[in-house]
Amino acid sequence: MKITFFSAKPYDRQFFDRYNEEFGFDMEYFETHLGPHIVNAVEGADAVCVFVNDKVNAEVISILAKKGVKIIALRCAGFNNVDLDAARSNGIRVCRVPEYSPEAIAEHTVAMILTLNRKTHKAYNRVREQNFSLNGLLGFNLHGKTIGVIGTGKIGKAFCRIMLGFGCKVVAYDLFPNKDLEGEGITYMSFEGILKESDIISLHCPLTPENHYIINKETLASMKKGVVLINTSRGGLINTADIIHALKSKQVAYLGIDVYEQEEKLFFKDLSGSIIDDDNIQRLMSFPNVLVTAHQAFFTEEALSQIAQVTLNNIRQLGKGTEPQTPSAVLV
Repeated sequence: MKITFFSAKPYDRQFFDRYNEEFGFDMEYFETHLGPHIVNAVEGADAVCVFVNDKVNAEVISILAKKGVKIIALRCAGFNNVDLDAARSNGIRVCRVPEYSPEAIAEHTVAMILTLNRKTHKAYNRVREQNFSLNGLLGFNLHGKTIGVIGTGKIGKAFCRIMLGFGCKVVAYDLFPNKDLEGEGITYMSFEGILKESDIISLHCPLTPENHYIINKETLASMKKGVVLINTSRGGLINTADIIHALKSKQVAYLGIDVYEQEEKLFFKDLSGSIIDDDNIQRLMSFPNVLVTAHQAFFTEEALSQIAQVTLNNIRQLGKGTEPQTPSAVLV
């Protein structure tokens, strides 16, 4: 079988080439994202492998089907960028990696909280310039704070357990409460309750039409004054214009985002020599109490190894006409 990869970076090649020794696929890599502009470059592929910012819409899927592509394999958990109905009508199977080292994302979330709170990034730069003053570096204890978690799937669950270890009170909202977490001391509340009670709110839910812009002018106003908000899930959960207003009014004391609703134009690229014309991201990065990382929460040795192995196995199983062992890996 031949697999054509899109949005492929050097680290993607490194891990997929390493684990392909077991599978023996013919693999072709494109660094550009998949979309109408490049889809005709696919030739002789049985499967295409895509990532979070590839645009796999009905137009792209129709062309892939005409070219004989039978499988669209996402090397991520989210699939809001794929038109599943179009795939189904064109007879193309769609698979994903439903989970990969949830601890990687959970730990990065904690790193963002600690960096914002204790200002370690600022302290690092100061000391390198021989400035050992502590002025402006005041933080607060996490111990005893109320942490609100929106979404307690694999990643949210891992994050909850870490915050319990800090001695925090952890409250959560999920459509399907986890009994095991309740037994460990997590209290489930309504979404409105989370907003009102939490000192720190962390988003760990997939992006759906129902929760698009779940963080908006109204929900921000319901939060505690001086709340800390972290998003390592999907950029579309936060209305960027509204969060900028909340930062300016000091309703939000700290914001940490590893995802951004317009990130496909920015993330995973070196734009250090370019002028970025996205005024919203430029405004966000101008705040001293905002931390932006470029969708790197997943970026660990363990996670990339699992992504490569699960993706290649999904393709092998579907190519043989059998189903992957994890039912949630198959979307169509």
